Amino acid sequence: MKNRVITISREFGSGGRTIGKKAAEKLNIPCYDSQLIQKIAAESGFHEDYIKEAGEYAPGGFLSSALSHRGIAITNEDYIWEIQCRVITDLAQKGPCVIVGRCADYILRDKADCLKVFIHADMDFRAKRIVEVYGEREQSPQQRLKDKDKRRAAYHRFYTDMKWGHAQNYDLTLNSGTLGIDRCVDIISN
Repeated sequence: MKNRVITISREFGSGGRTIGKKAAEKLNIPCYDSQLIQKIAAESGFHEDYIKEAGEYAPGGFLSSALSHRGIAITNEDYIWEIQCRVITDLAQKGPCVIVGRCADYILRDKADCLKVFIHADMDFRAKRIVEVYGEREQSPQQRLKDKDKRRAAYHRFYTDMKWGHAQNYDLTLNSGTLGIDRCVDIISN
């Protein structure tokens, strides 16, 4: 029997990680987010910081994407992707859980009873939230949001050939800016 797994994909700053953790607590099941990075790092031998960067962003440039992943030689990013798929699949087989990010919705599409959730919010809500959560930076909050989301979308497209954030790819899309973090948690956990 397939385990019930909730996958949370999210726009940067929308609170998806927080929502995933709170929903898991409410359901009394594990939530995997930073633990995924630790597990992938342990299995791959790469440092966690490298996994954070290489494991969330598509391999760079046209030439890289034209030559890698599809034939000539396996890149570090492809190696990390393979391990990431194995780690996520193993976690889903162990029991019900919440998995945040890392294309878990795609990886588990045929392997688990999966509720695929996408969390989004408007730019103002997310900009305010990342300043509160992550602090001020040299780059404007809006530019940070655009850059991070662009990289997530490129990574998702590169490895899944699906459009990240496109409503048809998810069972449930929630606007955390309108609904609020706690209401999103209630909807997911019910």
